[in-house]
Amino acid sequence: MMDAPSRLSTSLCLLHSVFGKSPWLREREIIEPWPVAGLPEILHVDNGSDFRSRAFKRGCDDAGVAIAWRPPGEPRFGGHIERLIGTQMGRLHLLPGTTFSNAQELGEYDSKRHSALTLRELERYIALDIVGNYHQSIHRTLGRPPIAVWREHEGEIPLRLPQDRMRFWLTFLPEQERTWQPTGIHLFGMRYWSAALSADVGTADRRLLVKYDPRDMSRVFVRRPSGSFVEARYADLTLASVTLHEALAARHTLLAKGRRVNTRTIVGTAIEQRKLVDAAVKATDTVRRGRASSSKTKVDGNGWGSLRGIDSSKPVARFDSAIEEISDCSRQSLGSSQLHLI
Repeated sequence: MMDAPSRLSTSLCLLHSVFGKSPWLREREIIEPWPVAGLPEILHVDNGSDFRSRAFKRGCDDAGVAIAWRPPGEPRFGGHIERLIGTQMGRLHLLPGTTFSNAQELGEYDSKRHSALTLRELERYIALDIVGNYHQSIHRTLGRPPIAVWREHEGEIPLRLPQDRMRFWLTFLPEQERTWQPTGIHLFGMRYWSAALSADVGTADRRLLVKYDPRDMSRVFVRRPSGSFVEARYADLTLASVTLHEALAARHTLLAKGRRVNTRTIVGTAIEQRKLVDAAVKATDTVRRGRASSSKTKVDGNGWGSLRGIDSSKPVARFDSAIEEISDCSRQSLGSSQLHLI
């Protein structure tokens, strides 16, 4: 399940936009280049709370990136990017397992039963559409493929990159303040330790800033009084990594049962709950696939493929002019060095 937009997803989006994408493409077996990289001069954003947070402002300021917030009550300022997103989402809604844009469009379509792509496969599908379709097609405003315009001007615009990739990423991560104790840092009922921080015991009277990645709670990043960040891991290095969601759910279960709460019990409970969920998902998937197999049409049997995942009772939007739509809504040149985040 994908989480709602957050400070973390914003951080990951910026990392992907700013740094080279070759390793990411290779992992997804994509050979087409995607050379666009570098810090933008301006970030155009809406007024979501994540874009108003102190961490977001501080991160952009540290990287030398200006922020342009959309004027409240003026949706026309984001119209072009909204149309681009709409066009791209229109294509995704043709894939099996789509949830469509709203309950009315979804109707009785069973998204879970028709789902076929993993998250990695969906990422590959979207990336191929960008590097193999959008980049290579004639842009109505530019009169040329966007990738050709980028290639022409990339030598004229200095490539700005964050001096410290890790610090750039950490800036946008969620944070808490904690006091360094002789036993380490305590966060969400779990204890973290770093030998590098032991020298700060007794000298760090003020609370320290602790950054964490909700996807991997086996480590946190503590800002020392000097301003540098140090990685602190579970005090018990034998424990497996869990997500923040898993850790909080496990902690709630332990407290409800009156059991002792510490790193080992939280992680142990989280792992057992994960196993239960995985087993239930596999069992449900087996039953679902068995039902789907028993209801195959004659088209399947004749080797012509399957129409499962396509609801023929629903009208399908035309995308003959998809590239023209993208061109219409992409008004700015690639060389303008601006990035829109919605």
